[in-house]
Amino acid sequence: MTALVIAPRGPFSLAASMRFLEGFTPAGYRDASDGRVLRLAFPADDGHSTVSAEVRQAGGSEGSAGSVQANATVHTGDLDKDGMGAPPAESNGVSAVRAQLARILSLDVDGSDFPRLAEKDPVVAELIAAYPGLRPVCFYSPYEAAAWAVIGHRIRMVQAAAIKARIAEHHGQRVVVAGQFLHAFPTPLILRGLSRVPGLPEVKVERLRLLADAALAGDLDAARLRAMPVEDALAHLRTLPGIGPFSAELILIRGAGHPDVFPRHERRLHASMAEAYDLGDPDASDARRLAGISDHWAPYRSWVALLLRTRREEKAGPAARGRSVR
Repeated sequence: MTALVIAPRGPFSLAASMRFLEGFTPAGYRDASDGRVLRLAFPADDGHSTVSAEVRQAGGSEGSAGSVQANATVHTGDLDKDGMGAPPAESNGVSAVRAQLARILSLDVDGSDFPRLAEKDPVVAELIAAYPGLRPVCFYSPYEAAAWAVIGHRIRMVQAAAIKARIAEHHGQRVVVAGQFLHAFPTPLILRGLSRVPGLPEVKVERLRLLADAALAGDLDAARLRAMPVEDALAHLRTLPGIGPFSAELILIRGAGHPDVFPRHERRLHASMAEAYDLGDPDASDARRLAGISDHWAPYRSWVALLLRTRREEKAGPAARGRSVR
Protein backbone atom coordinates (compact mmCIF):
# COMPACT_ATOMS: atom_id res chain seq x y z
CA MET A 1 0.00 0.00 0.00
CA THR A 2 1.32 3.41 -0.98
CA ALA A 3 0.33 6.71 0.61
CA LEU A 4 -0.44 9.53 -1.82
CA VAL A 5 -1.27 13.18 -1.17
CA ILE A 6 -2.96 15.56 -3.59
CA ALA A 7 -3.31 19.24 -2.75
CA PRO A 8 -6.45 20.74 -4.34
CA ARG A 9 -6.00 24.03 -6.12
CA GLY A 10 -9.22 25.89 -5.47
CA PRO A 11 -12.38 24.72 -3.70
CA PHE A 12 -12.90 20.97 -3.39
CA SER A 13 -15.04 18.76 -1.18
CA LEU A 14 -14.56 15.00 -1.12
CA ALA A 15 -17.84 14.70 0.77
CA ALA A 16 -19.62 16.45 -2.11
CA SER A 17 -17.95 14.04 -4.54
CA MET A 18 -19.22 11.07 -2.55
CA ARG A 19 -22.76 12.43 -2.45
CA PHE A 20 -22.61 12.87 -6.21
CA LEU A 21 -21.39 9.30 -6.75
CA GLU A 22 -24.25 7.91 -4.69
CA GLY A 23 -26.68 9.46 -7.18
CA PHE A 24 -24.67 8.66 -10.31
CA THR A 25 -26.12 5.42 -11.64
CA PRO A 26 -23.09 4.24 -13.69
CA ALA A 27 -20.88 4.34 -10.59
CA GLY A 28 -23.11 2.01 -8.59
CA TYR A 29 -21.51 3.59 -5.52
CA ARG A 30 -22.90 2.78 -2.09
CA ASP A 31 -21.21 4.20 0.98
CA ALA A 32 -21.29 1.85 3.97
CA SER A 33 -19.03 3.97 6.18
CA ASP A 34 -19.48 7.21 8.05
CA GLY A 35 -19.13 9.19 4.83
CA ARG A 36 -15.47 10.05 5.29
CA VAL A 37 -13.80 7.34 3.19
CA LEU A 38 -14.16 7.01 -0.56
CA ARG A 39 -13.48 3.42 -1.64
CA LEU A 40 -12.36 2.87 -5.22
CA ALA A 41 -11.31 -0.08 -7.39
CA PHE A 42 -10.54 0.39 -11.06
CA PRO A 43 -8.38 -0.68 -14.02
CA ALA A 44 -5.18 1.33 -14.13
CA ASP A 45 -4.40 3.47 -17.15
CA ASP A 46 -1.63 1.02 -18.09
CA GLY A 47 -4.29 -1.47 -19.24
CA HIS A 48 -2.71 -4.34 -17.32
CA SER A 49 -3.23 -3.78 -13.60
CA THR A 50 -5.95 -2.85 -11.12
CA VAL A 51 -5.84 -0.16 -8.46
CA SER A 52 -7.60 -0.15 -5.12
CA ALA A 53 -7.65 3.02 -3.05
CA GLU A 54 -9.17 4.46 0.09
CA VAL A 55 -9.41 8.23 -0.12
CA ARG A 56 -9.91 10.79 2.64
CA GLN A 57 -9.72 14.55 2.91
CA ALA A 58 -8.00 16.37 5.73
CA GLY A 59 -9.63 19.35 7.33
CA GLY A 60 -8.78 22.55 5.47
CA SER A 61 -7.84 25.92 6.83
CA GLU A 62 -10.05 28.94 6.29
CA GLY A 63 -10.18 29.74 2.59
CA SER A 64 -8.43 26.58 1.41
CA ALA A 65 -9.46 22.98 0.80
CA GLY A 66 -7.86 20.24 2.86
CA SER A 67 -5.41 17.89 1.21
CA VAL A 68 -6.69 14.66 -0.30
CA GLN A 69 -4.93 11.62 1.09
CA ALA A 70 -5.12 8.16 -0.47
CA ASN A 71 -3.78 4.75 0.40
CA ALA A 72 -3.47 2.98 -2.93
CA THR A 73 -2.42 -0.52 -3.98
CA VAL A 74 -1.58 -1.67 -7.49
CA HIS A 75 -2.58 -5.29 -8.17
CA THR A 76 -0.94 -7.06 -11.08
CA GLY A 77 -1.31 -10.43 -12.73
CA ASP A 78 -4.24 -12.75 -13.33
CA LEU A 79 -7.09 -13.51 -10.97
CA ASP A 80 -6.71 -16.40 -8.59
CA LYS A 81 -9.40 -19.01 -7.95
CA ASP A 82 -11.17 -16.72 -5.46
CA GLY A 83 -11.21 -13.79 -7.85
CA MET A 84 -8.58 -11.87 -5.93
CA GLY A 85 -5.70 -10.15 -7.64
CA ALA A 86 -2.13 -11.36 -7.56
CA PRO A 87 0.20 -9.96 -4.87
CA PRO A 88 0.37 -6.17 -5.09
CA ALA A 89 3.25 -4.37 -6.72
CA GLU A 90 3.78 -1.42 -4.44
CA SER A 91 6.26 0.42 -6.64
CA ASN A 92 4.43 -0.11 -9.92
CA GLY A 93 3.66 3.30 -11.41
CA VAL A 94 3.00 5.29 -8.23
CA SER A 95 3.10 8.59 -10.11
CA ALA A 96 0.72 7.21 -12.73
CA VAL A 97 -1.73 6.07 -10.06
CA ARG A 98 -1.58 9.47 -8.39
CA ALA A 99 -2.26 11.16 -11.73
CA GLN A 100 -5.20 8.87 -12.44
CA LEU A 101 -6.73 9.47 -9.01
CA ALA A 102 -6.33 13.21 -9.47
CA ARG A 103 -8.05 13.02 -12.84
CA ILE A 104 -10.93 10.94 -11.50
CA LEU A 105 -11.66 13.61 -8.88
CA SER A 106 -10.85 16.55 -11.23
CA LEU A 107 -7.97 17.47 -8.94
CA ASP A 108 -5.59 17.65 -11.88
CA VAL A 109 -7.24 20.96 -12.81
CA ASP A 110 -6.50 24.27 -11.13
CA GLY A 111 -9.92 25.38 -9.90
CA SER A 112 -8.74 28.54 -8.19
CA ASP A 113 -10.58 30.76 -10.67
CA PHE A 114 -13.78 28.73 -10.75
CA PRO A 115 -15.57 30.83 -8.08
CA ARG A 116 -14.94 33.96 -10.16
CA LEU A 117 -17.42 32.75 -12.76
CA ALA A 118 -20.12 33.60 -10.23
CA GLU A 119 -19.24 37.30 -10.39
CA LYS A 120 -20.76 37.78 -13.84
CA ASP A 121 -23.32 34.98 -14.08
CA PRO A 122 -26.12 34.68 -11.49
CA VAL A 123 -26.95 31.17 -12.67
CA VAL A 124 -23.42 29.97 -12.02
CA ALA A 125 -23.38 31.83 -8.70
CA GLU A 126 -26.49 29.94 -7.62
CA LEU A 127 -25.02 26.60 -8.68
CA ILE A 128 -21.71 27.14 -6.89
CA ALA A 129 -23.59 28.13 -3.73
CA ALA A 130 -25.83 25.05 -3.97
CA TYR A 131 -22.95 22.61 -4.54
CA PRO A 132 -19.91 23.99 -2.72
CA GLY A 133 -16.70 22.20 -3.58
CA LEU A 134 -18.29 19.82 -6.09
CA ARG A 135 -16.12 19.06 -9.10
CA PRO A 136 -16.87 16.49 -11.79
CA VAL A 137 -16.25 12.94 -10.59
CA CYS A 138 -15.12 11.16 -13.71
CA PHE A 139 -15.24 7.61 -14.93
CA TYR A 140 -12.03 5.89 -13.94
CA SER A 141 -10.71 6.17 -17.51
CA PRO A 142 -11.80 6.93 -21.07
CA TYR A 143 -11.74 3.14 -21.57
CA GLU A 144 -14.33 2.55 -18.86
CA ALA A 145 -16.43 5.50 -20.06
CA ALA A 146 -16.42 4.04 -23.59
CA ALA A 147 -17.42 0.62 -22.24
CA TRP A 148 -20.30 2.23 -20.35
CA ALA A 149 -21.43 4.04 -23.50
CA VAL A 150 -21.60 0.75 -25.40
CA ILE A 151 -23.27 -1.19 -22.60
CA GLY A 152 -25.86 1.52 -21.99
CA HIS A 153 -26.78 2.33 -25.56
CA ARG A 154 -30.59 2.46 -25.85
CA ILE A 155 -31.33 0.71 -22.56
CA ARG A 156 -32.25 2.11 -19.15
CA MET A 157 -29.37 3.25 -16.99
CA VAL A 158 -30.29 0.99 -14.10
CA GLN A 159 -30.25 -1.99 -16.45
CA ALA A 160 -26.91 -0.94 -17.92
CA ALA A 161 -25.45 -0.41 -14.44
CA ALA A 162 -26.52 -3.91 -13.40
CA ILE A 163 -24.87 -5.44 -16.48
CA LYS A 164 -21.68 -3.46 -15.91
CA ALA A 165 -21.62 -4.56 -12.25
CA ARG A 166 -22.02 -8.22 -13.27
CA ILE A 167 -19.13 -7.92 -15.73
CA ALA A 168 -16.98 -6.54 -12.93
CA GLU A 169 -18.07 -9.24 -10.50
CA HIS A 170 -17.45 -12.11 -12.90
CA HIS A 171 -14.37 -10.87 -14.76
CA GLY A 172 -12.76 -8.07 -12.77
CA GLN A 173 -10.41 -8.25 -9.80
CA ARG A 174 -11.92 -8.44 -6.33
CA VAL A 175 -10.04 -6.32 -3.83
CA VAL A 176 -10.43 -5.28 -0.22
CA VAL A 177 -10.63 -1.54 0.40
CA ALA A 178 -10.91 -0.26 3.97
CA GLY A 179 -12.51 -3.51 5.08
CA GLN A 180 -14.95 -3.89 2.18
CA PHE A 181 -14.83 -6.09 -0.92
CA LEU A 182 -15.06 -4.29 -4.25
CA HIS A 183 -15.01 -5.60 -7.82
CA ALA A 184 -13.15 -3.52 -10.39
CA PHE A 185 -14.21 -3.44 -14.01
CA PRO A 186 -11.98 -5.84 -15.99
CA THR A 187 -8.84 -4.51 -17.61
CA PRO A 188 -8.73 -4.28 -21.42
CA LEU A 189 -6.61 -7.45 -21.47
CA ILE A 190 -9.45 -9.37 -19.83
CA LEU A 191 -12.33 -7.65 -21.62
CA ARG A 192 -10.91 -8.37 -25.06
CA GLY A 193 -11.18 -12.09 -24.33
CA LEU A 194 -14.89 -12.17 -23.44
CA SER A 195 -17.04 -14.10 -25.89
CA ARG A 196 -20.38 -13.66 -24.16
CA VAL A 197 -21.95 -11.26 -21.66
CA PRO A 198 -25.40 -12.15 -20.30
CA GLY A 199 -27.83 -9.35 -21.07
CA LEU A 200 -25.83 -7.95 -23.99
CA PRO A 201 -26.34 -8.77 -27.68
CA GLU A 202 -23.36 -10.09 -29.60
CA VAL A 203 -22.88 -6.78 -31.42
CA LYS A 204 -22.27 -4.98 -28.12
CA VAL A 205 -19.91 -7.69 -26.89
CA GLU A 206 -17.93 -7.38 -30.12
CA ARG A 207 -17.78 -3.61 -29.68
CA LEU A 208 -16.49 -4.05 -26.13
CA ARG A 209 -13.73 -6.33 -27.39
CA LEU A 210 -12.78 -3.79 -30.06
CA LEU A 211 -12.78 -0.96 -27.52
CA ALA A 212 -10.45 -3.02 -25.34
CA ASP A 213 -8.10 -3.36 -28.30
CA ALA A 214 -8.36 0.39 -28.91
CA ALA A 215 -7.47 1.09 -25.27
CA LEU A 216 -4.42 -1.16 -25.46
CA ALA A 217 -3.38 0.59 -28.68
CA GLY A 218 -3.48 4.00 -26.95
CA ASP A 219 -6.57 5.29 -28.75
CA LEU A 220 -8.30 5.99 -25.42
CA ASP A 221 -5.35 7.58 -23.65
CA ALA A 222 -6.63 10.44 -21.48
CA ALA A 223 -3.58 12.68 -21.81
CA ARG A 224 -3.55 12.26 -25.58
CA LEU A 225 -7.25 13.09 -25.87
CA ARG A 226 -6.96 16.20 -23.72
CA ALA A 227 -3.91 17.43 -25.63
CA MET A 228 -5.83 17.38 -28.92
CA PRO A 229 -8.09 20.23 -30.08
CA VAL A 230 -11.58 19.39 -28.84
CA GLU A 231 -13.11 18.83 -32.27
CA ASP A 232 -10.20 16.61 -33.30
CA ALA A 233 -10.53 14.55 -30.13
CA LEU A 234 -14.27 14.11 -30.67
CA ALA A 235 -13.75 13.15 -34.31
CA HIS A 236 -11.13 10.59 -33.25
CA LEU A 237 -13.45 9.07 -30.67
CA ARG A 238 -16.28 8.80 -33.20
CA THR A 239 -14.11 6.46 -35.27
CA LEU A 240 -14.27 3.86 -32.48
CA PRO A 241 -16.88 1.07 -32.66
CA GLY A 242 -20.25 2.03 -31.22
CA ILE A 243 -19.22 5.59 -30.39
CA GLY A 244 -21.44 8.37 -31.74
CA PRO A 245 -21.49 12.12 -31.03
CA PHE A 246 -23.13 11.82 -27.59
CA SER A 247 -20.79 9.05 -26.45
CA ALA A 248 -17.72 10.85 -27.78
CA GLU A 249 -18.54 13.87 -25.61
CA LEU A 250 -19.12 11.59 -22.62
CA ILE A 251 -15.73 9.94 -23.08
CA LEU A 252 -13.84 13.21 -23.50
CA ILE A 253 -15.57 15.05 -20.66
CA ARG A 254 -16.28 12.35 -18.10
CA GLY A 255 -13.68 9.79 -19.14
CA ALA A 256 -10.63 11.89 -19.98
CA GLY A 257 -11.72 14.60 -17.55
CA HIS A 258 -11.53 17.53 -19.98
CA PRO A 259 -12.64 20.55 -17.95
CA ASP A 260 -13.70 22.88 -20.76
CA VAL A 261 -16.07 21.20 -23.23
CA PHE A 262 -19.70 22.14 -23.80
CA PRO A 263 -21.80 19.02 -24.53
CA ARG A 264 -23.66 19.82 -27.75
CA HIS A 265 -25.52 16.50 -27.79
CA GLU A 266 -26.83 16.28 -24.22
CA ARG A 267 -30.48 17.22 -24.48
CA ARG A 268 -31.20 17.07 -20.78
CA LEU A 269 -28.43 19.56 -20.10
CA HIS A 270 -29.85 21.84 -22.77
CA ALA A 271 -33.28 21.66 -21.13
CA SER A 272 -31.71 22.54 -17.79
CA MET A 273 -29.92 25.51 -19.35
CA ALA A 274 -33.11 26.72 -21.00
CA GLU A 275 -34.87 26.65 -17.65
CA ALA A 276 -32.00 28.26 -15.75
CA TYR A 277 -31.51 31.08 -18.26
CA ASP A 278 -35.24 31.52 -18.93
CA LEU A 279 -34.94 30.83 -22.64
CA GLY A 280 -37.95 30.39 -24.87
CA ASP A 281 -38.27 28.63 -28.18
CA PRO A 282 -36.36 28.42 -30.45
CA ASP A 283 -33.33 29.31 -28.29
CA ALA A 284 -34.09 26.50 -25.84
CA SER A 285 -33.20 23.90 -28.47
CA ASP A 286 -30.53 25.85 -30.35
CA ALA A 287 -27.23 24.14 -29.49
CA ARG A 288 -25.26 26.99 -31.05
CA ARG A 289 -27.06 29.56 -28.90
CA LEU A 290 -26.53 27.45 -25.79
CA ALA A 291 -22.86 26.95 -26.64
CA GLY A 292 -22.54 30.73 -26.86
CA ILE A 293 -23.86 31.06 -23.33
CA SER A 294 -21.40 28.41 -22.18
CA ASP A 295 -18.50 30.43 -23.58
CA HIS A 296 -18.80 32.59 -20.48
CA TRP A 297 -18.03 29.52 -18.35
CA ALA A 298 -14.58 28.98 -19.89
CA PRO A 299 -12.23 27.43 -18.91
CA TYR A 300 -14.67 25.35 -16.82
CA ARG A 301 -17.50 24.62 -19.25
CA SER A 302 -17.58 20.94 -18.31
CA TRP A 303 -17.80 21.80 -14.62
CA VAL A 304 -20.75 24.17 -14.92
CA ALA A 305 -22.53 21.72 -17.21
CA LEU A 306 -22.18 19.04 -14.53
CA LEU A 307 -23.68 21.30 -11.86
CA LEU A 308 -26.63 22.14 -14.10
CA ARG A 309 -27.25 18.49 -14.85
CA THR A 310 -26.89 17.55 -11.17
CA ARG A 311 -29.51 20.08 -10.13
CA ARG A 312 -31.89 18.86 -12.82
CA GLU A 313 -31.51 15.23 -11.73
CA GLU A 314 -32.09 16.16 -8.09
CA LYS A 315 -35.28 18.01 -8.98
CA ALA A 316 -36.50 15.11 -11.11
CA GLY A 317 -35.92 12.59 -8.31
CA PRO A 318 -34.61 9.01 -8.28
CA ALA A 319 -36.87 7.84 -11.13
CA ALA A 320 -35.05 10.12 -13.57
CA ARG A 321 -31.74 8.44 -12.84
CA GLY A 322 -33.04 5.16 -14.19
CA ARG A 323 -33.82 6.49 -17.65
CA SER A 324 -32.06 5.64 -20.86
CA VAL A 325 -28.44 6.74 -21.20
CA ARG A 326 -29.48 8.92 -24.13
